[in-house]
Amino acid sequence: MPLTTSARAGLVTVGLGAATLAYAGLVERRWYALRRDVLPVLRHGGRPLRILHVTDLHLVPGQDHRLEFARRCLETDPDLVVSTGDSLEDEGAIDSVVELHAALAKDRPGVAVLGAHDFWGPTFRNPASYLFGASRRVHGRRLSTGRLVDGLTEAGFEVLQNRRITIDTVAGPVDVAGLGDPHVKHDRPERIDWSQPVAPMALRLGLVHAPYRRSLDLFDRHGFDLVLAGHTHGGQVRLPGFGALVANCDLPLRQARGTSRHGTDLWLHVSAGLGHSRYAPVRFACRPEASVLDLVTPIEP
Repeated sequence: MPLTTSARAGLVTVGLGAATLAYAGLVERRWYALRRDVLPVLRHGGRPLRILHVTDLHLVPGQDHRLEFARRCLETDPDLVVSTGDSLEDEGAIDSVVELHAALAKDRPGVAVLGAHDFWGPTFRNPASYLFGASRRVHGRRLSTGRLVDGLTEAGFEVLQNRRITIDTVAGPVDVAGLGDPHVKHDRPERIDWSQPVAPMALRLGLVHAPYRRSLDLFDRHGFDLVLAGHTHGGQVRLPGFGALVANCDLPLRQARGTSRHGTDLWLHVSAGLGHSRYAPVRFACRPEASVLDLVTPIEP
């Protein structure tokens, strides 16, 4: 018996859906990309500053492909490495995360903040729930965060959980402040001295895992030049011609990936990150990525 037109259309729809899911789950989530941008944010003339920004590894044992891509990013010869959290997805990946960060920080400074997944393992959520706003974090198994932080510190990274420091770079001194993850209310801005730097800075850099507007407003209010963040996965599933469907925070969807402006003078770069939750192993129209940002002085009009 021949198929009706509606039956044929139904089969085509099912076939396309299955092909899309297979592509998102088997191909794109391992199709790593290197995002590049030039940002006119340095405060005085001189040598540019190249930053390698990695985030959202969500690492579990056996994901050597992800580690290898991150190591290959060193071929860009960065001057500074920034890691903005959610490196973990499993306790058994701590050693691999630390070894990767040791390689990234070899011969250059590294600064980091933590995300919620560096404290707790993942829990299953209905993916459709993200369409209704930022998720309420349900904590999974407690991870050995102290061991992770100790390892990152030994690897050469300054872990800036509600801390602020000055680091020396090829472009000059950089004022760096990091907040705890606002997604789980770990941000404690009252613990940071927000007074203006005494010495001239080449850059004032803010770090936060989840780019909630309250954190961005804080950095903007205190005169920072640039904030680097992750968390959004760029939406993880994007519609061509539309963009991200979710950001999992209160950031406007158009800012869920890439470079944008916030507030008065603040630049924002949100990386789509390299990984995904083990319960949502897909990406569509949103390749996993690391970012190389070349910071320069603005061109005078």
